[in-house]
Amino acid sequence: MMNITPVVKQLLIINIIFFIGAQLVPVSYEYLALFFPENPGFKVWQPITHMFMHGGFAHIAFNMFALYSFGSTLEHFWGGKKFLFFYISCGLGAALINFAVNYYFYQDSLNILIANGFHKADILSLLNDGKIDTRWQQILTVSEFKHFTEAYLGTVVGASGAIYGLLVAFTFMFPNAELGIMFIPIPIKAKYFVPIYMLLFDGFFGIFGSSFMGIESGIAHYAHIGGAFFGFMIMWYWKKNQFNKNRWN
Repeated sequence: MMNITPVVKQLLIINIIFFIGAQLVPVSYEYLALFFPENPGFKVWQPITHMFMHGGFAHIAFNMFALYSFGSTLEHFWGGKKFLFFYISCGLGAALINFAVNYYFYQDSLNILIANGFHKADILSLLNDGKIDTRWQQILTVSEFKHFTEAYLGTVVGASGAIYGLLVAFTFMFPNAELGIMFIPIPIKAKYFVPIYMLLFDGFFGIFGSSFMGIESGIAHYAHIGGAFFGFMIMWYWKKNQFNKNRWN
């Protein structure tokens, strides 16, 4: 097992400090979690700080284990500066894609409500007070109403977007590495496991969500997809330019 590398070690420490601090001061989530940009709770620093906030012990434990497992290997080959650039870029990419998808759902439903005689200012005033107009549910479909309210009122926390980027990078560099999965006794090569997992878990539930057997995951699937997408694009660019052979430090 590879020894923990310097930047990964610092990221682990920062995440743990943020997690403990958030448990002691719960109001910190109101300032450091990522809000929808049109929500008054949004702050310019949240696209960065949300990466270090987590929703519970299982959430941070899984992400930090993945950061250690995959991040140390990548930092060993890339060097600390290049690894940190990649990690933060994937986390920001996750926030950007999540916002873009939510904005689409939000704006689509908002336009429907406005077309039916509601005023935007009145709609946002109710949402900001944590209320809804029951007439919205008569106009919007169940899926539209869910996406509309969750897009505006929901928050995103966690390093998962950045972690997904690391998974993609690891697959690029070590496609035949065998990964042991808890519920599958047979090791699976990274080039098969990672894309299939992302397609089935995040692609499927990101599209269907609670419309599939009433499952409510509470997971920002589009942020995961965003982190993976930015990870793929960066790796593709580096490979095309052979940039991934050079350490930055």
